Amino acid sequence: MPQLAFASSFWESFDVLEKPVKAGVRKAMQKFQQLTVPELHADKGLHLESVEKARDPRMRTIRINDFWRGVVLAPDDGSDVFLLVNVVRHDDAYTWAAKRLYTTNSATRGLEVRNVVAIEQLTPALEKAAAAADSLLFAKYSDTVLRHLGIDDQVLKAVRTIVDKAQLQAFETLLPEDQCEVLQYLAENFSPDDVYRDVVAVRRPVDAGPDPDESLAVVIANTKSRITLVTGPEELADILEKPFAAWRVFLHPSQRRVAYRVSYGGPVQVTGGPGTGKTVAALHRVKHLLTRSPDARVLLTTYTNALAASLRENLAFLLDHDPALLERVDVTTVNAYAHGVVSRLDGKAPSPIGDRDERLLWQRVVKKLALPWTEQFLAQEYRHVVLAQDLRTLDDYRAAVRRGRGSALSSARREQLWPAVELFDSMLRDQRSTTHLKVCARAAELLTASTPTHDHVVVDEAQDLHPAQWRVLRGAVAPGSDDLFITGDPHQRIYDAKVSLGSLGIPVAGRTHRLRINYRSTEEILTWSTGILSPVSVDDLGGEGNDTLTGYRSLLHGRRPQTSGHGTEQAEVAALVERVEGWIAQGIRPSEIGVCARFNVLLDKVYDKLGAAKIPVVRVRDNPGPGVDGVRLATMHAMKGLEFRCVAVLGVTASAVPFSREVTPASVDALQHDSDLLRERCLLFVACTRAREALAVTWSGAASSFVPQPHPQHALA
Repeated sequence: MPQLAFASSFWESFDVLEKPVKAGVRKAMQKFQQLTVPELHADKGLHLESVEKARDPRMRTIRINDFWRGVVLAPDDGSDVFLLVNVVRHDDAYTWAAKRLYTTNSATRGLEVRNVVAIEQLTPALEKAAAAADSLLFAKYSDTVLRHLGIDDQVLKAVRTIVDKAQLQAFETLLPEDQCEVLQYLAENFSPDDVYRDVVAVRRPVDAGPDPDESLAVVIANTKSRITLVTGPEELADILEKPFAAWRVFLHPSQRRVAYRVSYGGPVQVTGGPGTGKTVAALHRVKHLLTRSPDARVLLTTYTNALAASLRENLAFLLDHDPALLERVDVTTVNAYAHGVVSRLDGKAPSPIGDRDERLLWQRVVKKLALPWTEQFLAQEYRHVVLAQDLRTLDDYRAAVRRGRGSALSSARREQLWPAVELFDSMLRDQRSTTHLKVCARAAELLTASTPTHDHVVVDEAQDLHPAQWRVLRGAVAPGSDDLFITGDPHQRIYDAKVSLGSLGIPVAGRTHRLRINYRSTEEILTWSTGILSPVSVDDLGGEGNDTLTGYRSLLHGRRPQTSGHGTEQAEVAALVERVEGWIAQGIRPSEIGVCARFNVLLDKVYDKLGAAKIPVVRVRDNPGPGVDGVRLATMHAMKGLEFRCVAVLGVTASAVPFSREVTPASVDALQHDSDLLRERCLLFVACTRAREALAVTWSGAASSFVPQPHPQHALA
């Protein structure tokens, strides 16, 4: 019986296929497993055909249906492992297959693929340009050094033409994966020894001999990071039923270089726009830390319960549900971890109140003390100054630097305001309650006086964490090598939590990496969504400067987003129902469609109308499992961390985005006003970048000023 293996390129192609084509793939793969190897080569029912003029003689195609073919790398060495590498339209399959060459990397011993024809066609022209260049990017490295790192003759010839990083970036989609990553490291001025240690040695089999074993089965076994080997019919059925979960944990070169570096000398920060694989990198870092040390305990943490549940599910998949590994990882939110620390070390922890109850308490404070400030101003001062700097006394408050606050407070004014802080804390104690951030402050205090609970902390979605939460994480692990691995994107900051990591004992200078390639959304969706943030600047994750989306790009292409206004909300919802029906008719499962709005009241109307149209629908807040069918409804805030093939963003009106109640008046605090507006922009940006293939943004009445205006030549439908 033949064994089937699936390359990561297959999952990327399979995931976007329409429903009938996916069914054809499943049927073909099931039949594949039922045949013997001789029957396959004898073309017994699957139409396993050679590819004319193929650069790789092992290339074959198999019939999916009249219009689609699977591209397969077939063994020519007597082994029984067949590698499925792509699913392509019939007319394009042979052309795609003929240009690809699969080879064994001489250094890592893994399987690599290149577009050999494109490299051959480009190299002569680039050689001419290189001859006239003043300098070349890799001139200081000898052929011997590059070959030692796995660069083969064809790639070496092309490498000798590369002038700068931009040209290397243009080459990335053509080059073999391992060789591309080696070149990326060298371009960032890593030494050849460091590159060998962090890229080559970690992938090279321990028992590798002096010469590469070219057997396809052996090379596939050496390439577990990019290839999934299926051992039986049940595993095949399961993996094809949940394809995106299968390939989403594969690492691309830019992600692997940060996730599997043997060790870092201290905290490391990984940033990047939506879809660049920050979460994937974080999950693989957890795997690396667990497998490197048999006793290490890891805290994997994030901002919300929904994100923590997603991390838990994907980590289990990545670790093959190995209980011995999983029991050494605690996956939770920072708030839940802090609550556990306080409960364990104090014996109990007060119950935190919600945002609404907190606002009511501040209203009582203002009324009782007859202060000249609004409850909104006091709540922000408490959050962004008092709790952020862990101020405990009036003297602390007098000396505090109120960076980021738009209204100056003299020493006398601070003396007038501090009783409000004391009264607020007193009211909390009287009702035996607290806030989440105060729980974090207490947990950090307790951890400072006790033994760290973990050997490593991995943080996802770090941009939304408050300084009080960062102090908890700092206390959870002792400072040192590989203590904190932090991923986040300041362009997705939707909870107004700005920090200076260095001031919190988390120095990341010299250990910051930026991911720029989006693997989720099409370039069209990406470009349009980035326009939401283009008028403003964004502080970086560590609070030391500005972050930018310059160079942020996608390798995928598709339709431009659709934007449309409607006369009434009723008409907008009716149009949504038609759009969802159209997506489903194209073969997209209801669970692959996300619909979001700023407020639940609009989502309730959508829920009723989709139900009336007999379209299955569920609310994300009800935590439907991955096996539950139904269009997903969520608020914009709840879309964080989710992704769908198709996304509709409703109610993007001038009154909802930005929502005036969430924006501090400029007369109260001009800096906070600007910060609030930026947070509202980020919220819309997050909602739109959940889409992988199709995005629709609609409104009734006046549109939000945040909606990018199309160029007259590119008006959106």
